[in-house]
Amino acid sequence: MTTMTRYAPVFASCFLAFAAAIPIRDARGVEPADAMAPVPIAFADLKWTDLDPTGAPGVKIGVLWGDYQKGPFGAFFRLPAGFKAPLHTHAHEMKLVIVSGTYIQGPDLQQEFRLGPGSYLLQPGGNYRHTTSCDPASECLFFVESDGAFDLHPVETGETAAPQ
Repeated sequence: MTTMTRYAPVFASCFLAFAAAIPIRDARGVEPADAMAPVPIAFADLKWTDLDPTGAPGVKIGVLWGDYQKGPFGAFFRLPAGFKAPLHTHAHEMKLVIVSGTYIQGPDLQQEFRLGPGSYLLQPGGNYRHTTSCDPASECLFFVESDGAFDLHPVETGETAAPQ
């Protein structure tokens, strides 16, 4: 029996004791009394903030977990009725579920598509160029989940589309 094999149970016990001592916190920074307890957040209790007042006026975000500016997150987005974002990309893939309104996306050099309540969109990250807008009839509310931070990189007018 090697020294490592003999002491493996001791190392494992120390690691587990250390890991158990690390507090687990939810998106609000609250340490739950029971790590297996649910973390309910009522829609009425969401803290809405401006996503980017100068670049996307009127767009609001209500974060459920994570930090959308630094890494993985889950959040609701609200776009004002008639909102339009020009051709752009995002670094990270995003998963969207439309809650209300009609969300419109225009992939570069392709026909735009419209998604209503209950619809799902897996939006690629990287070089996926598209426009985003909200039908003028009503504001758009949708849930977004991403494994990376939210960003928006405008595509300069005149740039040619990259090969798909």
